[in-house]
Amino acid sequence: MRYPWWSLLIGFGLTVGLGSPSLGAEQIVLRYSILQESIPVQDLSQLSRSGEVSPRLAGYLALAKKQPEDLRHWLNQSVQASPELLSQVLNGFLGQYLLGQISEVFHTPSQKASPEALRGALITSAVNDNQVQVIEILENYPTQELYVNGDRLMELYQQFKSMEASLSKLPF
Repeated sequence: MRYPWWSLLIGFGLTVGLGSPSLGAEQIVLRYSILQESIPVQDLSQLSRSGEVSPRLAGYLALAKKQPEDLRHWLNQSVQASPELLSQVLNGFLGQYLLGQISEVFHTPSQKASPEALRGALITSAVNDNQVQVIEILENYPTQELYVNGDRLMELYQQFKSMEASLSKLPF
């Protein structure tokens, strides 16, 4: 069962302030169809890690008539990959293609995502546990604002899951 987290924000016209300072993105600006909404990464991280829902996020979830567990489940979906494997793959031809696909989903306000920033966020996400989760990409992307194209997000996730088995068989 899929739980696209961007559907939780559709129809809301609220903009929230920045979370606390961090090394990664502080605010997610979600674009889905013609809608655009903002939410602090800190709120999503708190839900992902502890299951606790901030008052801001609770408001969004209540208005969307969604359960926090649905969003938490989706944020914690993972793709297995070691940092070494990611580094080797993302620095090759296939990696450049993958980074191009990812930059259609996660990008800077100017919509010119830096392949180096994406590569760094992905590799950093895999360092501690040899896996990459959506929440980790959001936390590790090195800009204050990270724009997310909700229309392409689930499609890209499915592509990565199908490639996961193939990548694990490479001799790295």
